[in-house]
Amino acid sequence: MRPWDRACLALNLLAADPERLRGLTLRARAGPVRDTFLNAFGHLPQPLQKLHPAMPRDALLGGLDLSDTLATGQLTLRKGLLDQPGTLILAMAERCPPELAAILAATLDNRPDIALILLDEGSDADEHAPKTLTDRLAFHVTLDGIGRLEAKPPPLHRPGNILGEREGAKPLRLARPAQAGRKTSSVITVLTTLAHRLGIDTLRLPSLAVNAAWTHARLNGRDHPNDDDIEAAATLVLAPHARHLPEPEPPQKDDAKPQKEQKKAQEQSLPEDMLIDAVKAVLPPDLLENLRNSHTSRAQGSGAGQRKKGNRRGRPIPSRPGRLDGSQRLDLVATLRTAAPWQTLRGRTDGPLKVYPSDIRLKRYEEKSDRIVIFAVDASGSAALARLGEAKGAIELMLARAYAARDHVSLVAFRGDQADILLPPTRSLVQTKRRLAALPGGGGTPLAHGLKAATELALQSRAQGLSPTLALLTDGRANIALDGSANRARAAEDATQMARWVLTTGIGSVVLDLGARPQPALATLARDMGGTYLPLPRADAHRMSDALGQALDDGLGA
Repeated sequence: MRPWDRACLALNLLAADPERLRGLTLRARAGPVRDTFLNAFGHLPQPLQKLHPAMPRDALLGGLDLSDTLATGQLTLRKGLLDQPGTLILAMAERCPPELAAILAATLDNRPDIALILLDEGSDADEHAPKTLTDRLAFHVTLDGIGRLEAKPPPLHRPGNILGEREGAKPLRLARPAQAGRKTSSVITVLTTLAHRLGIDTLRLPSLAVNAAWTHARLNGRDHPNDDDIEAAATLVLAPHARHLPEPEPPQKDDAKPQKEQKKAQEQSLPEDMLIDAVKAVLPPDLLENLRNSHTSRAQGSGAGQRKKGNRRGRPIPSRPGRLDGSQRLDLVATLRTAAPWQTLRGRTDGPLKVYPSDIRLKRYEEKSDRIVIFAVDASGSAALARLGEAKGAIELMLARAYAARDHVSLVAFRGDQADILLPPTRSLVQTKRRLAALPGGGGTPLAHGLKAATELALQSRAQGLSPTLALLTDGRANIALDGSANRARAAEDATQMARWVLTTGIGSVVLDLGARPQPALATLARDMGGTYLPLPRADAHRMSDALGQALDDGLGA
């Protein structure tokens, strides 16, 4: 079966029984192929409701209607989108925050009259919809590699007659598994065993696969699932979540059993091996690797950019218009002050104040996160012989300035074939000076190792509420690759890869060129990092400190 046909079949099965199949994950970038598939959603039996990752909590679950409450003097609540049955379509699902994922997961568990469709537009392996939601939906559809001419409108069946346009076809009535007796037990056993062999660690997916097998059987006019129905369920539901593909187990011969029992056992094990072959046939060669990455990697902010966490309360600033969504505080005085001049035009002569939604004002605070400056210092032989002394002096001056501003500092030194965190994030000036004085010099220049260690430390600091900035001090003569080999070309490539990683994280950076003359390679590296390049060929410690301080004060650490 072609990929487009499998995608259309999944949509047909979901239209047949959204209550038990729960939904679908569509991973595809925007384009004509995806548009063709999305146009078919209008034929689903339930009403559609679009969501986005920034949907406020009260819009989903309902909440206080402040305007009516103030106008009537009685508590008035408004309903949310999840209070009505239907099919929810979440756009940009790869950016779904954990709070929204938890709300939708709880809704799927408690509301059988609600289905969910995730539109996953992630382009990289670490950009994907939350596993909390994908494990609760029966189907995972990928439209990669499908041409525009192949993507014809899916032949969806009408909900009232899901068996198709055949004359005399009976309306679909799904038989519950309990009505099938021993045959249902066989279907459950086969699909659950297959899920285990594919490395699937949740029982939700085998359960959804069983429901898909029954729906597929009824869709084709059968009272009970056969091998074709089980195979369709395995390829549509279990295959996209496979973690590994085991080799078929060889049949074990047991001479103690009668010949009839051995033959019966072999017949029962045959469909499982056939299912594994069917699963292998529908998987792209790189899908398993991408699945491993998606389960093991931890994307910062799920592709939406990490939310800034202020570890200071901040000072109040003028309120702004807005809607109460549970995450903002009402500025009651400003709200009443805004509504008061309009009472005559609103026909108020006596009684409660008439407050309109446009009068709502929300409190705001200017939150400031503590800054941390992470110094990545080149302590290799080439830098140590010429500029390491001046660099130590410049860092010491910068540390004193950071201490006065109550900033955190950290020190990463790279030399030889590794990078070491000599100083974890701290505000202790005495401890920092002691570590800096003991900074050794000599050896190769593992620039990529230094960038990697400094970036990982910056990400950890940002997760704790700090605003990190990288300050790289080097002469740019990288000669040690990430694998430890003394290969200048490979070392330059690895440094470029790490610099581009810094750019994707959005961490501010400054590159101080400590060489005897400006190095074009370091200017390129700074551009790849999205940072500032400062060539300081003949600067002393004070000039280095002033240049670095000016770059940091220009907003790189914000």
